[in-house]
Amino acid sequence: MIIDHRARAVASLIAVVTVGATGWALIARGASPVPARGEWPTYGGTHANAHYSSLDQITRDNVKQLRIVWRWVSPDRELMASRPEMRTWANEATPVMVGGVLYVSTSASQVAAIDARTGRTLWVHDPKIWIHGTPANFGYVHRGVAHWADASGARLFVGTGNGYLLSLDARTGTPNASFGQHGRVDLVEGLGRPVDRRWYSVTSPPLVVRDLVIVGSSIQGWPMRADMPPGHVRAFDVRSGALRWTFHSIPRAGDFGYDTWHNGSADTVGGVNVWTVMSADEELGYVYLPFSPAANDYYGGERPGSNLFAESLVCLEAATGRRVWHFQLVRHGLWDYDLPAAPNLVDITVDGRRVRAVAQVTKQGFVYVFDRATGQPVWPIEDRPVPQSAIAGEKTATSQPFPTKPPPFERQGIATADVIDFTPELRAEALAILGQYDYGPLFTPPSERGTVLVPGIGGGASWAGAAFDPDTGRLYVTSVTSPNVVSLSAPPAGSSISDRYVGRSQRLTGPQGLPLLKPPFGRLTAIDLNSGEHAWVMPVGEGPRRHPLLEPLQLGRLGWNRRSFPLVTRTLLFVAQAGSAGPPRPATDRPWVLVPRLVSDDPALLAFDKASGELITKIALPENATGALMTYFADGKQYIVVPVGGANLPAELLALSLP
Repeated sequence: MIIDHRARAVASLIAVVTVGATGWALIARGASPVPARGEWPTYGGTHANAHYSSLDQITRDNVKQLRIVWRWVSPDRELMASRPEMRTWANEATPVMVGGVLYVSTSASQVAAIDARTGRTLWVHDPKIWIHGTPANFGYVHRGVAHWADASGARLFVGTGNGYLLSLDARTGTPNASFGQHGRVDLVEGLGRPVDRRWYSVTSPPLVVRDLVIVGSSIQGWPMRADMPPGHVRAFDVRSGALRWTFHSIPRAGDFGYDTWHNGSADTVGGVNVWTVMSADEELGYVYLPFSPAANDYYGGERPGSNLFAESLVCLEAATGRRVWHFQLVRHGLWDYDLPAAPNLVDITVDGRRVRAVAQVTKQGFVYVFDRATGQPVWPIEDRPVPQSAIAGEKTATSQPFPTKPPPFERQGIATADVIDFTPELRAEALAILGQYDYGPLFTPPSERGTVLVPGIGGGASWAGAAFDPDTGRLYVTSVTSPNVVSLSAPPAGSSISDRYVGRSQRLTGPQGLPLLKPPFGRLTAIDLNSGEHAWVMPVGEGPRRHPLLEPLQLGRLGWNRRSFPLVTRTLLFVAQAGSAGPPRPATDRPWVLVPRLVSDDPALLAFDKASGELITKIALPENATGALMTYFADGKQYIVVPVGGANLPAELLALSLP
C-alpha cells in the first residue's frame, strides 16, 4: 500500500536531497558521535552509535513540561486486522530523521515516512513478508532502516523478516527498480550452502558506508534442525545491488580461523551472525561487526575448538571486506553470550594520550575497550581460568578474557550471598530455589541438572546499547540482573539434530514473585572511559518495593529487571524502560516462536542529571518503551520519540516536545 501526499512529497524530496547530500559529507569526516543540524540520520544518531545529540532546548529547568504532541499508529495494526493469524513481536523499531521526515520500519517489515512536525503518514510500503509465514527466530520483529543520499536522490534500505534486502525511493516508498531484481536482493542466495528461508531473517537496520550497504542476519542459536544457515556478512552496491564482498563469519577451508573449528565442523555449523546494529568509522574506512554464537549455543561437543568468529568483535575494511583485526570475547561459547549491541566508537583521553577507541558492552556485564584502528586493548585484558564442563563430549575453553578496566557493570556469577535477604524468610526461600540447580562464577558451563547463569542470556547489556557523551567521555550503560537456568538434554524424539545434547533456557524467579537476587534489579551505570572507572550507579524504575512483603520495609528505588533505553543530550540523560511481560503465546504457523504479551507497568520517560545520576523528573507515558529513543529538531522545536506497544498492544511512536 502506498499513501502518496504529492505536494508534501515534493517538498520532502528537496529537503532530503539537499540535507542528505551535505549530511553525507559531514558524516564522512570520521566517527563523529554528533548528528548534524539536529537530524538523526542513523539508528544510533551517527555510525558511531553514541545515542547522543547536541540539542539543548530541553533542560533540567523545563524538562518537566514535556508532553506528547503527536502519536503515530503503525500500519501493522491495519495489516493484522486483515490477517488475524499474524502475531507481531514488540514494536522495537527506532526511526531516523532526515530533511524533516522520519523513516521507520514496523514489526512486519513495512516501511513508513512520517512528517516530523505533525506525525502524519506520508507513505507506507508493505513488502508482504507474510507470504512466507512467520519469520525465523523471534517472528515479526524489526528495528529500523538505513538512509542514503547523493545528488540524484535519496534511498532507504531495509532487510526484511523473510530474508530480502530492499531499496526504496525515499520520496515515495516505491522500490528502486535498478537495485537487484525489481528493487530487492535475495539474501538467502549466495551463502555457500542451500538455505531454507524459514530459518533466515533480518531484524536490524543495514549499515550504509559510502557506496556500500552492509547487512547481517538473524539466525536462531537453538538448533531447530541440523542445517541452520551461516551468518556471513555481505556488502552490496547501493545503486545496483551487486554483491561487492562477503565476510565468512564461519571460515571456509583455507581461510584464517578455519583451524579453530575442529573435525571439519566449520563446514556444517550455522549461526555466527550479526543480528544487531553495526558501526563504522568512515575516516578510517573501517566497519565494526558484533557477532553472535554458533548454532547449538549451549552445547559445543560437535564443534570443538574456539570457533572464530563466534562472539567476536571484528573490524573490516569497508571497501573490500578484508579483516583488519578481531577479538574473540567468548571462546567456544556455551552461554548465548552474543554481542548484543552496536559498538560505541568513542574518542577518549587515557593517561594523557588521545585514543580513538571502540567500546563493546556485553551480556556478561563487561565493557571491552580497544584502539579502533589497531585492535589493541586500551587497558589489559587477562586470560583467567574458568570452570570446566563434565558433560560427555564437551571440551570447554580452559580460560576466558577478562577486562581489567572498566569494572563490570553487572553482577557476574552467583553465590549464596547474592540472594535476596529483605527478611530471613525470603532469604531461606531464595536459597531453597537456588539449591535446585548448579551455580558458580561467570562462565560456569551448562549441565543436565541445570546451571544458573548470571547476568543471564537476557541480562547484562542488551540491544538497547549504551549512550556516550563526547563532552565528558562518559558511557551510560543500562543493564539487567536476570538469572536464567540452562539445562542440557537429548534432542527431541524424531529430531534431525545429530548433536548429543541441546539446551533449554528458562527464567529463574525468586520467592513470592520477587527476583532471586539482591537489588538493583535494573541499573544505570555511568562509566568514565578516560579513567576506566565507574562514576555512579543508579537503579532504573521503582521496582517491586510495593510488594506486600516489602512495603512495610519502606525501601527506596529497587529498579525493574527490564530492558531500558538510554539517550544523552548536551543537557540531560534520558532513559525509558520496557514493561513487564505476561505469558507468551505461540505464533499460529510456527509454535516454537513465542510472542510476548506486553503489560504496561510504570511507563515513563526518566530524566537524569548526567553528572550525578540524580533523577530530575519522571514523565508519565501511556505505555512502556519498546525500542531505542531518538531526538531531533524541527521548526524550532526539539522532539524526543519513544517507540511503544506491539504484540497485544497498539504499536505506536510517541513524540514529546515542550509546549
